[in-house]
Amino acid sequence: MQARHSVSAVYTLSAITALSGLLFGFDTGIISGALLFLQKDFTLTTTLKELIVSSVLPGAMAGSLLSGRLTDLFGRKRLMLAVATLFMLGTTLAALAPSVIQIILGRFFIGTSIGIGSYTAPLYIAEISPSALRGRLVSLNQLAITIGILTAFIISHIFTHIGGSWRWMISIGFIPAVLLLMGMVFLPESPRWLIRQNRTKEAVKSLKRLRGTKNIDHELHDIQNSLQIKQASFREIFTPWILPVLLFGAMLGFMQQVTGINTIIYYAPTIFQMAGFHGASSATLATIGLGVVNVISTVFAVLFIDRIGRRPLLLTGLAGMCLSLLGLSLAFSQGADHLNILHWVALSCTFLYIICFAFSLGAILWLLVSEIFPLEVRGAAMSVAVFNCWLWNFAVSASFLTLLEHLGPTRTFLLYASMCVFSLIFCWYKAPETRGVTLEQIENNIRKRLPLRTIGQHSREAIKFS
Repeated sequence: MQARHSVSAVYTLSAITALSGLLFGFDTGIISGALLFLQKDFTLTTTLKELIVSSVLPGAMAGSLLSGRLTDLFGRKRLMLAVATLFMLGTTLAALAPSVIQIILGRFFIGTSIGIGSYTAPLYIAEISPSALRGRLVSLNQLAITIGILTAFIISHIFTHIGGSWRWMISIGFIPAVLLLMGMVFLPESPRWLIRQNRTKEAVKSLKRLRGTKNIDHELHDIQNSLQIKQASFREIFTPWILPVLLFGAMLGFMQQVTGINTIIYYAPTIFQMAGFHGASSATLATIGLGVVNVISTVFAVLFIDRIGRRPLLLTGLAGMCLSLLGLSLAFSQGADHLNILHWVALSCTFLYIICFAFSLGAILWLLVSEIFPLEVRGAAMSVAVFNCWLWNFAVSASFLTLLEHLGPTRTFLLYASMCVFSLIFCWYKAPETRGVTLEQIENNIRKRLPLRTIGQHSREAIKFS
């Protein structure tokens, strides 16, 4: 009974923490719909549209770089409370903004909140989770992101029928932020952080609450032993034995963005309008379908990522993303003469793309990044990897409409398809399979400087492969 209570409790705590991901997903999805109505109140050039959409990302980059240091200083729980508060501040500024500049400023604060949360939430969930459930519980954060995107798409569609007020659309983000703030008040602090602060009595109390039992001596001992490892300085993540893993983590963030996911999410209604879904209502309705398949595919990843493995899902997803982007490119190359066919082909290919992304790069990036870095450099290395993800998110999101203007949709989607081909080849040769292997074994393989592809294998297998 205690074990069952413990599992249900840790699922509840993880779900509350994952509301941070829902905030990220909601903001990502709501701006795509709000953009259709912002131009009624403001004169928006292509550059201004790109700035409104991408202004959240410099804030996210700053937040992700600062988050490692801030979580060590103030703890995981207090940082999550700050995430909720900062999101509410940014939402207020953006929703009440009398000018485009203030919308951009509000979205910068929202981005800072998201950047801190994208690091802190998975870290907190990983630290409170039993090892057997770590992969599934960390993936709840990605599931929450997709639910947030779907919620935003539904709200965008509803508002096309009741006046299309972008201010109300943005303001609804207050609701999950308040829920996160209220929920985090009652959650325990990470036992690992408490022990690092020499607050052992509080750590024992927290562990007992998390595990639903008083028999926590063995886990407490393991945590204390693991924290004896000296934490490396920032410059040490660039040492020869760490650098290959750091570059791989950075490459994961690069590949997740340059294969085009946020052009689909941020600009989905715009893409559907180009494909022949005339009117805001039909375009936003099509995005709801995208949100539904995104959630379903992410649920699939959460349920099967520890059964099928990371590599098969990653490689299959990248291949499907490539084919769907090629289909989009081909559809737009047919032009207005085949408009009836165009919008159905574009819709089908966009759906296939979202499905393949959700069970591959969408879910696996955050899990692999949390698994592959040795403990002594985990904080600094994760900050760099997450920062790199936001950096390329900004580069892609801020350039999409410009690419459409200069290259047209055919060559733009062909460019993203070529990035999928590159990513598929890279992952085929470099991506490890970490299913069923302890973090300690992965770290041991890294210390032996085994090839990247073998760091997720047991010692004998890794040596044989290398």
